[in-house]
Amino acid sequence: MGSATEAIKDVSENLLGGKKVAVVFVLGGPGSGKGTQCANIVEHYGFSHLSAGDLLRAEIKSGSENGTMIQNMIKEGKIVPSEVTIKLLQTAMLESGNDKFLIDGFPRNEENRAAFERVTGIVPEFVLFFDCSEEEMERRLLGRNQGRVDDNIETIRKRFKVFVDSSLPVIEYYDSREKVKKIDAAKPISEVFEDVKVIFSSFASEETA
Repeated sequence: MGSATEAIKDVSENLLGGKKVAVVFVLGGPGSGKGTQCANIVEHYGFSHLSAGDLLRAEIKSGSENGTMIQNMIKEGKIVPSEVTIKLLQTAMLESGNDKFLIDGFPRNEENRAAFERVTGIVPEFVLFFDCSEEEMERRLLGRNQGRVDDNIETIRKRFKVFVDSSLPVIEYYDSREKVKKIDAAKPISEVFEDVKVIFSSFASEETA
């Protein structure tokens, strides 16, 4: 029949290593609670959670040359080159054996977004955006006691600036394509998850429809 709906369906059949996959990008400022909610989504909806930040930190820990370069960029509050992050994400996706992924903290900028779609051929099902005020995120980050080098006040403020300057255009891009699901992340964790459940339950039922 070749209808527009069919064309859209073809585009959404995203492939990785010959396998159809569903990808949801999870974006929000540092301290917006993305990690906590991703863990809930994994438990309830069977997604694999890939945190761009965790993959980069694991690469740093490995002591590779790549890892040293990544560490220096993170200390400066800079964004790691797209190819580096995309390669780590692709490897993790292939190794997981799953076909549903939450990609957390990526794409960090427009160049990341364009590179991801170009390199992988994958367009996200939607973008889950955790919207939270800078004051609330700062309060949460300073309350963390995880010994992370990037959790001091100067670096936190650098990370906020990078997020606003770089990630908001990505959110605007997907919003113009009606792919953004915005969550009020300032609410208590359990209330935030109730909002998340509404989105994922309807996505799950569309998938099986």
